[in-house]
This record gives sequence, structure tokens and C-alpha cells, in this order.
Amino acid sequence: MDRVFVGWRYAQAHPDPGPAPRPPSPHVRAAPTWQEAAERYEGQTLLNRPLKYTAGASGAAAVLLLALGVLDWLPWPFALVGLLACAVVAGITGWAVWQGEQAMRIRRRAEAARRDRDLARVERRRAEAEDGYVRARVRWEEQRAAYENQLEWHPVPVPPGVDRVDVAGGTLAGWGAAVTLMGSARLAAGAQVTVLDLSEGAVARDLLRAAADDPLVWVLPADLRRFDLGARLTPSALADVLSVVVNATEAESTVRDTSIDNSILERVISVLGGAPRISQITAALRALGQVGDPRDDLRAGLLTESQLDRLTTLFGRTAADRVVLERAWTLESQLRKLDDLGAETVHLPPARLRVVSLDRKAGVLTNKVLGTYVATVLTHLLRQSPAQHPWGHTLFLCGAEKLRGDVLDRLTDACETTGTGLVLLYRTVPPHVRERLGRGNSAVGFMRLGNADDAAAAAAYLGADPRLLLAEATEKASPEEPTGPYPSTIAYARRKQDEHILTAPVAVPAQAGPTLLDAIRTGPWPGTVAGTATPQHTRELRPERRQLQDLPPTAMVFAHEGTIHLVDANPGIITLPTAEPLPDDPARA
Repeated sequence: MDRVFVGWRYAQAHPDPGPAPRPPSPHVRAAPTWQEAAERYEGQTLLNRPLKYTAGASGAAAVLLLALGVLDWLPWPFALVGLLACAVVAGITGWAVWQGEQAMRIRRRAEAARRDRDLARVERRRAEAEDGYVRARVRWEEQRAAYENQLEWHPVPVPPGVDRVDVAGGTLAGWGAAVTLMGSARLAAGAQVTVLDLSEGAVARDLLRAAADDPLVWVLPADLRRFDLGARLTPSALADVLSVVVNATEAESTVRDTSIDNSILERVISVLGGAPRISQITAALRALGQVGDPRDDLRAGLLTESQLDRLTTLFGRTAADRVVLERAWTLESQLRKLDDLGAETVHLPPARLRVVSLDRKAGVLTNKVLGTYVATVLTHLLRQSPAQHPWGHTLFLCGAEKLRGDVLDRLTDACETTGTGLVLLYRTVPPHVRERLGRGNSAVGFMRLGNADDAAAAAAYLGADPRLLLAEATEKASPEEPTGPYPSTIAYARRKQDEHILTAPVAVPAQAGPTLLDAIRTGPWPGTVAGTATPQHTRELRPERRQLQDLPPTAMVFAHEGTIHLVDANPGIITLPTAEPLPDDPARA
């Protein structure tokens, strides 16, 4: 219940195992032995041929001598001597031939034994190689299966104890992704979500589509008559809020100006009595500042004769009167933008998602007054409400850089003391925003910062050490910029007399609404990650000025207490099979 998720971090627990191991070669044989080489050499050179020829010649000579002795052509003594010589030569050569054959047989047997040993060793090595290949193949298949089936996208929650998230930079499409993801996750957890959109860009349109129940949407100033936030404040609280609004919309103001405005408004409201409407207060200020004809306000029923008489004598006609006149003109010129506030109360059903937005067709000054008023009244009402469970009520303030620093400080203090989770989205990083980033129990996220000075300040905040991993799905996603205004749900609401307070807890009937996954699947976000290969190609990114200027629309560099992650706020990632389910989405888990 007290966790809010800012996006998904791409990380692989199992690295790529690489190509499959190659099997051993089946044509492994022993190297040629010495016996094979000797046989080839013997067959080529015929080493024993001369000895065999000599033995054959000696035998032939012995036969010839014996024949000559028988025929008495040669005396027997000479024949016997020749026979003896032939026998000696035959014996010597025959012995040599026999010894060579014996030696060759011995060498053949030795080489055969050696070859058998070599073949046995080769077979043993081949069997070991086969066994090693089988084990390596099984291990590679396990690693490959773990690599291909692993969860690659992991949700990144806001750390415990953090009650505010500051998001600097970003496009309207990136803001739409972040608000949709964080807001829908909070709604899935059963929390209440309020969006104050000062960006004039309808960044919460997809969040409205993902809401499980019917949301409430005010589009100001068109719905100002049916916007009753602060319409029932006590006189002192109303004077305090209006004096802050007037001074917060000016470029420069002092405590003295705020005190004077508060004093004037308190006296004017006391003259009017009860709980006056803003139109009555501005009519009284016109009478006090001598602006226009007061009879017009009398005819319109905004003032009575007695009230007009008291107003004309409320301050003395001294030098201080000029200060009163000047401040009365300033107050009237600013507060007249709120004349229609709460003029028509309507019946509003309970809703856990409420959106207050500014219409881009309205004037710049009108939107500035309206935005400051809503933020100031929210601050006052939050200060009066009891503390609740952390992040049980989550407030998104889009375009927070349009508010002055003191207004932001009061709002953040009120949210911190009541346990209201606050997400501030700044389109730019002016000096008053830069000095407040990360202040207190907050985490900081940086989205695309087109301005070079803003990107340099963000790079200095993050440091140059971290090396972040940018996934292919984040880099190739091209979400569409939100177009068109918000669809107002208040314009046709039924009128009633009871008051509706935006920050009051609502009792929503238990109903089986769509899960977070189903709600996001019906929107445009799954199409931004369709066709993404798994696993994905990645590249390294360093949080430097140039790279922060070129961040993908949905990428966010999220930092808290030295821990830095590159997350993707694209809600469509939850539809990927490799995305880890959010704990708040039991149907997906």
C-alpha cells in the first residue's frame, strides 16, 4: 500500500551463454608408428636383397662344383675346398638374413604393442571428450533456457520512507507514461489519486482510461462554476488563501504585501458576513478601490446598501488610503478570475481518481491564478485533514515549475505531515526548482532535458560515475503526444446543495474492476513495445549533459541516496512476457 513504482529497470540475471559447444571430431586416429615407416623404407630400399643374392650365388656355386667333381672335370680336393667356401658364405649370409628377420619381428611386436597403447589412449581421450561434450551441452542448454526465459524487466519502487518524487524534464508523452504507470499502480493498490495538471497538455488522459471506476474530471475555467474546492472555507481561512494566491501570482512580493492583503480581505469578508462567494468579495473590493459603478453590483445582488456604506467607511481617508486603494485594485484584478467559483454545486459520485486541469484555450494570467488557487486550497485542506497511511492519497502536480517556490514549499510540507504522497513534475528547471530538487525525504528522476543548462545541472547532480544500461525497447519506443483537452465529467452532473471536498476520503463501493494489466492493455501503450525482440540489445549510457538531452521519451534516470537506475516509465512494458509482475496486481502475479 505504501509503495509507488516509477518504472521498470532492464537487467539480466543470466548472461548470454554464447554459441553451443562443438562436438569432438569423429575422425581421430593414432599417429603413424616407427614400424609403419620402417616397413615403407624396407619395401623401398630392399635392405636384405644383397645378402639374399649372395646366399643364392653361393648355393649355385656349390652345385656347380659338385657337378664338376662328379664329372671328374675338377679334382675332388679342389671341389671340396670350393664346396666348403660356398657353405661358409651361405652360412654367414643366411645367419645375417635370419637375424634381420628376427629383429624385424621383434620390432613389429613392440610397435604393435605401442600402437595398441596409443589407440587405447586415443580412445580414452575420445570417450572423455564425448563425456565432456555431453556435460557441456547439457549445461549450455540449461544456461540458454534460463537466459531466454528470464524476467528482464524489474519494477523499480520508490524506496521506503520517501514521501515525494521530483521529476525534472520530460516531454508531454513521457509525462503521460509516468503519470499513467504510477497512477494506475496506486489505483490498483486501492489508493486515491488526485492529478492537478497545470501543463495544459492533458497528460493524464491515458490514466483516465485505465481507471477502474468512473473518475471525476474538472476542466478549468469551463467547470469553475461547478468546482467547489474551497468554496466553504471559514472567513479567516478564505482570507489567508486569497492573499497567498494574489501574492503568489506576482513576480515579486513581500511579507508586507501579503499582510496588507490579508488584513484587507479579512475586513472585507467580515463586512460581507457568513461565507461569501468570490464574486461578492471582488464586488466589495471594487467598491473599496472605487473601481467602476457600485450600483451595477447592487443591481446584480452582489452587495447590499448597508454593506456598501460600511465598505466606503472601512478605511480612513488618509495617506494610508492610497495603499488600500492600490492593493484593492490588485486584489480585484486577480481574484475576478475566480468569480464563478462554486456558483453551482452538483452531485458528485465517489471516485478514487480526480483530475483538475487547465484549458490551454484560457488566458495565461487566468490559468496562473487558477493553478495557484487550486494548489493553495489543496495545501490548506491537507493541513486540516488527519494523517493517513503513507501514499494512501497520491497527488500528482504536473507543471509544478509554474508555481512559486513558497507555494511549493507549503504544499510539500502539508503532504509530508499528512502522509500524502506527492509527485512533482517540472517541465523545466528554473533556479527556484533547482534548489528544491531532492530536498527532504524525496527521490529525484530526470527525464529528457532539452535545455543545455538544465541538462548540465542534472549531470552535476548525478555525477559522471554511473554507467546505465539502455534497452532496445526504451530506445525505440515512440509514444504519441497527448492531444485534445480532457473530457469533463462535471459539465452534466446533477445539481445538489451538499459540499464536495476534493481531498476528503471517499468510500468507494467494492466492485470487481479490471486488473492493472487489463486496464493498460486497452490503451495505446502496448503498441509502443510490440514486436520487441527478447532478449534485447542494450547499450551503455552515462548521465552526461549531451546524453540527458537525448534521452528517449519514456526513459528516466532515477536517483536516491547515491543509488541511480535508468528506468523506463512506459506502462506497456507490463504486457511483455519478460516483465516481472507488480506486487499490487494479484491477477498478473
